[in-house]
Amino acid sequence: MRAKVNKENALVKLESAGVLKGDKWLIRDIDLSVCPGEIVTLIGPNGSGKSTTVKTALGLIRPNEGRASRKRGLTIGYMPQKLFIDETLPLTVGRLMCLTQSHSAEVIHEALATVNALDLINRRVQALSGGEFQRVLLARAIAGKPDLLVLDEPAQGVDFANEAALYDLIVKYRDDTGSGVLLISHDLHIVMAQTDKVLCLNGHVCCTGTPK
Repeated sequence: MRAKVNKENALVKLESAGVLKGDKWLIRDIDLSVCPGEIVTLIGPNGSGKSTTVKTALGLIRPNEGRASRKRGLTIGYMPQKLFIDETLPLTVGRLMCLTQSHSAEVIHEALATVNALDLINRRVQALSGGEFQRVLLARAIAGKPDLLVLDEPAQGVDFANEAALYDLIVKYRDDTGSGVLLISHDLHIVMAQTDKVLCLNGHVCCTGTPK
């Protein structure tokens, strides 16, 4: 059963936010909120301000105008667009899960099982397919059961079938936990069916709405 969206308690919120670099506005007049149980997707061309918007919402960049706020004690799970692993590094999936943050064996097993990747725990990372690697990265992001998942092009380099399966896992995790999800994506054909709210950016919010 899907978790109910809690509109009264936004995890992150931008109000008329703008970020200036030199004499150029990277983003301006951005209004954004992500609530518990909600998937919000940012779309737009390269250089449109998607990454700047996310960094501002997370407090990594201070806005030059407007306001950015976050839930007190907010926990965040992040899935990068790309993660480069040295081909010569003898790294298993289990070790990758603890590379930047220590987790118990129970937490690692639960996270991998959630994304149907527990059987990969002893596999060398370099031997994973594109779809398997993305599922492992998703497992890393959810291992701490964060309040907010931030996913940057989570289906990068994945074929259509695995792409659809990956988004299904993201939606199921949201439904099971009530976490909010902030997603950057170009995969409109799948994203439009899986998201609650879409913001199209090009330095500002060109349009926003709920997919029908």
